[in-house]
Amino acid sequence: MSTTLVPFADVDRLFRTFWDAPVTAGSVKGFAPAADVAREGDDLVARFDLPGLDPENDVTVEVEGRRLVVRGERKDVRDENGNGRRVREVRYGSFRRTVTLPVAADPSAVSAAYDAGVLTVTVSGVYAGTSPTRIEVQRAA
Repeated sequence: MSTTLVPFADVDRLFRTFWDAPVTAGSVKGFAPAADVAREGDDLVARFDLPGLDPENDVTVEVEGRRLVVRGERKDVRDENGNGRRVREVRYGSFRRTVTLPVAADPSAVSAAYDAGVLTVTVSGVYAGTSPTRIEVQRAA
């Protein structure tokens, strides 16, 4: 599943999510991990719930102009030959989440850390100088 998050495009629109067609990995449908995107001062901080993933091998964080792209795959490594009934609530497969940035970001300003199943991506200074400027409206003569 691929989603795009647009945080703080203006005061009236805090978040917009666009859903694309699901991404498939073999015959398993993908999923969209929960995301929390916030402005913290001049920085954008995005947190993604990714429990059970190996961040070094299963997750990729990229900057593509004005887009922050987090993609990866949760692999099912359990034995399928178990006896008895099975209830499966955990989603497996590929995912892709895209966060639209207010301006193009320098890749050196992006950092990512994984702790306790949460991937935190910080884009430093992406909101610097993006405060709205009021334009005076002139009355026609």
